[in-house]
Amino acid sequence: MAINTDKNSYTIVFAIIMVVVVGSLLAGFASGLKPLIKANERYEKQQNILYAMGINDNEGPNDVTFIPTDRVEDEFKKYITKQIVIEGDKVSEDDQAFLIDLKKETTKAKDPNYIRRLPLFIGEKDGKEVYVIPVRGKGLWDAIWGFVAVDKTMTVQGVYFDHKGETPGLGAEIKQRYFMDDFAGEKFLNENNFEGIRVAKGNNDPKNTDTSDNEVDALAGATITGDGVSAMLKKDIRMYVPYFKKLNQ
Repeated sequence: MAINTDKNSYTIVFAIIMVVVVGSLLAGFASGLKPLIKANERYEKQQNILYAMGINDNEGPNDVTFIPTDRVEDEFKKYITKQIVIEGDKVSEDDQAFLIDLKKETTKAKDPNYIRRLPLFIGEKDGKEVYVIPVRGKGLWDAIWGFVAVDKTMTVQGVYFDHKGETPGLGAEIKQRYFMDDFAGEKFLNENNFEGIRVAKGNNDPKNTDTSDNEVDALAGATITGDGVSAMLKKDIRMYVPYFKKLNQ
């Protein structure tokens, strides 16, 4: 008996079958790709941490070139000597600290009884110990984040910033060399007092020759994103100050 394809019931049944079939296929693909997605997320974090330390494949003065994924795990093990997690007064080693989700930690920290987990990556480059701090904040449109490498005095050795949806040519410039390189040499501590580092409009120091002012030049036309970077650094770096003060005792 021929099926009457003109009936509304046929259309509804056909649509339901297609939704089920397509949904099952997509779920299968997602499940199959999950290990690859997790691996790529791990590689990206390792690349970002190493970049903040100055471990990269940059060649030109404007390059932002990461260690490729086929080398990044080996380079990460080579340069990162220790991963720790700070929980209040407790400090413990954890070789999976780079997998801690800062967004989830921020949400959990809304509970006053929750002790936030702060990951810290300790590495060595050119015979000097470097500490890499992850940060996360809010730009104009969406999340911004990054990694800040400092020495034991909390003087910046390098940074890497990224964003989810800042405006191209404006706020999105936070991930460009000319902006990120300005942070090198700036200090978070001034005579043992935490100052933060501000993205300052009218700083008038484009080459960042003054590294004692706790300021870097703002991005043209991106005031809100710049303010977001300033707030992110102040909020997240401050939480690590007790650790560094103990380190310097």
